[in-house]
Amino acid sequence: MRLNKYIADSGITSRRKAEQLITEGRISINGQIVTNLAVDIDPARDSVEYDGEKIRLKKKLYFLLNKPKGYITSTSDEKNRRTVIELINTREKIFPVGRLDYNTTGVLLLSNDGDFSNLLLHPKKNIKRIYKAILDHDISDEHIATFRKGIFIDNRRSVFTDINVSPKNKKAVTVTVVEGRNHFVKNMFSALGYTVIQLERISFAGFTCEDLQQGQYRKLDEREVQNFLLNNAKI
Repeated sequence: MRLNKYIADSGITSRRKAEQLITEGRISINGQIVTNLAVDIDPARDSVEYDGEKIRLKKKLYFLLNKPKGYITSTSDEKNRRTVIELINTREKIFPVGRLDYNTTGVLLLSNDGDFSNLLLHPKKNIKRIYKAILDHDISDEHIATFRKGIFIDNRRSVFTDINVSPKNKKAVTVTVVEGRNHFVKNMFSALGYTVIQLERISFAGFTCEDLQQGQYRKLDEREVQNFLLNNAKI
C-alpha cells in the first residue's frame, strides 16, 4: 500500500495532507524517517509512526442516512445547529459525502473512507443524483425543454439530464443531475423564476432510502460498496 494512502486510511488526515507530513519528515517506517512520497509499505509487517506515535488502519465504515429537515450536512457547526453526525450511532470519526441543504431531505452517505468519497464526488465520474422538487407554481412545457437543453449558471452551461413532471401536479418535478455544485437544483429552477418549496434527494449513485424513514440510517454492506467501487474505480 502506498504510504500516503495508509496514513489517510488511518483517519488522521487526508491523503494530500499526508503527503505534506511525509515531506516534512514527520513520518517514520520501522523507526526510520521517510520523505519519499513513492514509498510502499506492507500493513501487516511494517510499523508506521506519526510524530513518534504509531498509527493503524481504521475499519472503513459506510452509512446511508435518510436525512430529515433541520440538520446541517457537516461534522460541526459554529451556530450550534444540529448536524447529521448526531443521527449516526458510532464512536468513529465519520464525515458526510457531499452536502444537502439544511431543509433538504433524502439520501445522504457518510463514511470515514476518503477514496470512496472522492469517487462519489469527482466531477469526471458524472454520478447521478435524482431529486423530487415541489415548486411554488406549475412548470411550463417551454421551461421543461429549456432545462433539458441547458442554461448558464455561474458562466457554466448547466442541465437537468432528465426531468419529469407529475401528471397530477405540475408543481411536482423529478430531476436527474450529475452536478455537485451547492444549491444546484434550487439555482436551476430559480434562474427561470421558480422557487423550490420542498426538495428531496431520492437517489445518489444508485443508493436509495427505501424502507428508511427520515432520520433513520443503515450500514452499507460490503457487497454494495464493492459493486460501486468496481463500477467507478477508473477516472
